Amino acid sequence: MPEQFRFILPAPPPPADIFATYKIAHEFYREAQARQQHKSYCEWYRQAAESHRQELKTMQGDINLLGWFCRRRNHSSS
Repeated sequence: MPEQFRFILPAPPPPADIFATYKIAHEFYREAQARQQHKSYCEWYRQAAESHRQELKTMQGDINLLGWFCRRRNHSSS
């Protein structure tokens, strides 16, 4: 075959094990990404729960105005 036509011919297909390696690497990347997203979500959830616990503690120390008004109204109507 003349040298000038050698570059026109298509390259032979890659061996099948290259695709298997690519698939494994892709699955590993997706698994690592999913685990990182889960870890980030768990950290966000922990922070939100702690914030809500602090808010609840603060609210429990506040005066219950609605209960105070309801009791006041019930006592005056008797």
